[in-house]
Amino acid sequence: MIDWIGKRYWMIGASDGLGEALARKLSAVGAEVILSSRSEGKLQEVADSLPGRAHVVTVDVADLESVRRAAEEVGQIDGMVYTAGVYWPMTAQNWDAEQAEAMGDINFVGAMRSVGAVVQQMAARDAGHIVLTGSLSGFRGLPGAIGYAASKAGVMALGESLQCDFYGTGVRVQIANPGFIKTRLTEKNDFSMPFLMTAEEAAQEIFEMMCDEGATVRHFPRLFSYLFRFSRVWPDWLYNRVFAK
Repeated sequence: MIDWIGKRYWMIGASDGLGEALARKLSAVGAEVILSSRSEGKLQEVADSLPGRAHVVTVDVADLESVRRAAEEVGQIDGMVYTAGVYWPMTAQNWDAEQAEAMGDINFVGAMRSVGAVVQQMAARDAGHIVLTGSLSGFRGLPGAIGYAASKAGVMALGESLQCDFYGTGVRVQIANPGFIKTRLTEKNDFSMPFLMTAEEAAQEIFEMMCDEGATVRHFPRLFSYLFRFSRVWPDWLYNRVFAK
């Protein structure tokens, strides 16, 4: 059982939704949380409402210098959790260049920037914990998911590469791949979202993964995840026929 008391965790994307819910989980078990996003006002509201020690450090994950400055201000940490993300539903026929680029830059490249800002200190100490948020949509391309699915596939591959490099060391890397979560992002969808979870339910799934020192990944909801995980072995003609509908 992990003793969370006094552990310092940098929560990037903690101003609302999944990030806020997970910050509450960690604070409740005694971890010190450093909350980051671009919105200082929202972060401070979250920090003031938490039961444990909490600090606010603003960051723009689309700006490398901003990430570096924030990491320097945060200092030595025991773990980093990346839940920052943006999303717009988008088909190839309705391509929006700015939105597509933002999804790639915030969801994936932002994770790269953030990992890069902390990974060397963890490697030098042979101790640390990195948690990345992928998505069930990252297993294979989906209709109407231009930008988002690709960005999450990148995050998942990033986490898997980190796991290979840190295998057998004191640095843990975990990947959470959720399905639909009820947040301000999924409110943009105009289609049915099976197995829709609340942010609190999703945060509980990730927290349970974080408590399991042997876990490398968690896909959830479990039943829904089987469809996406097994679709990787479907022939293209079958996959495209089923998922395009």
